Amino acid sequence: MTIVDEPVADTGGFDALTPWSEPGWRDAALTWAEDGLRAAGHEPAGRAGVRVRLRPWSVVAGIGIEDGATAWFKANAPASAFEAALAGALPAWVPGQVLAPLAVEPARGWTLFADGGGTLAGAATGPETWVAPLQQYAELQRTLAPRAGALLDLGVPDRRPQLLAGGMAMLLARAGGVDDAVHDAIGGLGGRYAGWCAELAGSGVPVTLDHGDLQDGQVFTRPGGRYVFHDWDAASVGMPFASLAVVARVVRERLGADAPAVLTRLRDAYLEPWTTDGHTRAELTRLAGLACRVAPIGQVFRALAPGRIFPGSPMDTRAVLSVAAQQALVAACGLLVD
Repeated sequence: MTIVDEPVADTGGFDALTPWSEPGWRDAALTWAEDGLRAAGHEPAGRAGVRVRLRPWSVVAGIGIEDGATAWFKANAPASAFEAALAGALPAWVPGQVLAPLAVEPARGWTLFADGGGTLAGAATGPETWVAPLQQYAELQRTLAPRAGALLDLGVPDRRPQLLAGGMAMLLARAGGVDDAVHDAIGGLGGRYAGWCAELAGSGVPVTLDHGDLQDGQVFTRPGGRYVFHDWDAASVGMPFASLAVVARVVRERLGADAPAVLTRLRDAYLEPWTTDGHTRAELTRLAGLACRVAPIGQVFRALAPGRIFPGSPMDTRAVLSVAAQQALVAACGLLVD
């Protein structure tokens, strides 16, 4: 983060052209955020100390308020602008489990939040710290499953397995601008991938909200062992178990060769709430593996989606994830099936 009046912002190394560079847009955004803060009973500390983080897909500004606290304004690129409407709807559907916004402007993809406090990343003492959050997250997904249609109406991307199967055919046909590396990685998967999607679609496990980027920095801690989930710009409606793919990647990066045993424990903890629907643990384990195999294609769709970045920002190659690398990573974590 950096002071707003300084010429260099925190860009994370990306060559991002965002609306923040336009004085009129910047003034409108900050005025909206300041009005929202006052309506919520907070007094902005002034614009001189605003801190901004610029990415090709979002603008995040930290605005000082009373007692040295910080509130956060977020503007999403068009393809993830649904996050504002989603953030506004979730607190009523899963109260106490998500960070409730102070204000939302769905038409512009703007959201205003109070600071969420400490995260799982700061509190974690080891990978076992993920057990309770994953079980609560599974319950959140189960609660939201009957609202899949309402989630789609909010503009949350549709990545149900039957649609992903059709998308794979499109990628194999070289439609949509997929690059050579991704095409080569998925070249032999056509028939098998369709079979995985059909099995998931016919499993009886309902589609629901998938966070899409479930990392420990997106989970706030609360007293009494409860957690608050945040940052839904990568979310979609799809198979719930796909969320394990990101958890697997994070744990694998941190633990290396020790990851498989830990991930088995985390997977089993996450699947436990789903056993009440009549599925056996073995069935759920297989379905979790299939969901993690299918999930990377959804990430490719996200990377290639029109409007994923602000107009004028060049596509950064880091945003297009390698399907082969993701699948190898998840396989090494013991989450895939034969």
